[in-house]
Amino acid sequence: MNNLLQVRVTGILVENEQILLVKQQVSNSRGWSLPGGRVEQGETLEDSIVRELLEETGLHTKVVKLLYLCDVPQANPSLIHISFLMQRIDGQLTLPSNEFDKNPITDVRMVPFEELSELGFSDTFVHILRNNFPESGAYKGLKSNIGL
Repeated sequence: MNNLLQVRVTGILVENEQILLVKQQVSNSRGWSLPGGRVEQGETLEDSIVRELLEETGLHTKVVKLLYLCDVPQANPSLIHISFLMQRIDGQLTLPSNEFDKNPITDVRMVPFEELSELGFSDTFVHILRNNFPESGAYKGLKSNIGL
């Protein structure tokens, strides 16, 4: 019996009706994603998302609050996806080195909400974003329930 379970964290940083995104192939329909990654052994969730945002975007951030906890049971191994609302402390947007990444990040930028649909983000996610994360702090079941 395989008891492995992945834990992935993503950070949502919103400033002036814009959201922080990284250009990285997520699927055939979407080439931009939220910054984040897998939690490493011995790391807290908070340490993990702060590290991932620094590595992927060059920004020093802090966790504001837990947004959503979701499942991705079809992943192999199964995945728990946890998203956090983040706040910028300092830093400038920069591209990561991508030296160990099989799926490199090729751009990092703040994207206006109105451009999200054309970048492949679902109407569900855009609605949640525009409505300031209703039911934040909640278990939402499948990741698709938050439009990701």
